[in-house]
Amino acid sequence: MISDDADLASRSRYKRTYDLVILAGAHLFPPLTVLWITLWIFIPLIIWLEDHGPVFYGQERIGKNGKTFKVLKFRTMVPNAEAITGAVWAIENDPRITKVGRWLRASALDELPQVVNILRGDMSFVGPRAERPELHSQFVDRAPLFAERIRVRPGLTGVAQVNGSYDLPPEEKVLYDLQYMQTMSPWVDSKLMLASVVNTLLRRWDRKEH
Repeated sequence: MISDDADLASRSRYKRTYDLVILAGAHLFPPLTVLWITLWIFIPLIIWLEDHGPVFYGQERIGKNGKTFKVLKFRTMVPNAEAITGAVWAIENDPRITKVGRWLRASALDELPQVVNILRGDMSFVGPRAERPELHSQFVDRAPLFAERIRVRPGLTGVAQVNGSYDLPPEEKVLYDLQYMQTMSPWVDSKLMLASVVNTLLRRWDRKEH
C-alpha cells in the first residue's frame, strides 16, 4: 500500500530535526571532531597525489518531488570517466575506478561530502538512493512504482543499501524503498545507519580475508 501525501508528510516530519541533530553531534563531539578534521585533510590529499585531478565530484541527481540537485562526492574515478561511455550504472569492479577510489568506495568514505547535501536539505541520512535523471527515467519505465521514491528526500543510506546487493535491479530496489516509506521513524533510521556502518566494516573484513 502506498501512503497518501498527508500520511507521508506526518511520518516524515521528524526527518529534518533528526538529520541536523545527528550532523551536529557527529562533528561537534570532541573525539569525533579530530577524526573529521583528519579525514577532510587526508582524503583530498591522497586523491590529488594519485593523478593531480579534481578532489570532488558533483553529479546531478533527482531529489524530493523531482527537484534536481548536485550530489557531492570525493572523486573515485579517473578524470572525465564518462567522456566516452556516457551515463552508465557503475559496476563493482569498474575499470574506471582509481586505486584510491577503490579504497574510498570500500570504506564508503567517498560519500563523506554528502554531509553538505544533508546540511542544505537536499538529502537525509536515511532514504531511497538518489538516482541520476537519465537512469531514473529508465528505471521508471522498467518499474513504474519507482516514481514513488521521490516523494521523500533521498538518503545517504537506506533499506535497499543495507539489505540488497550492490547491483540490485530497480524492480527489487523499489520494494525496499516503499517498505521504508511505510515504516520510517527515528528508531528505524538509527537502526539502518548502524546496520550500514556494520555492513561496511564486514565488507572490509571479508576483503582482507580473501
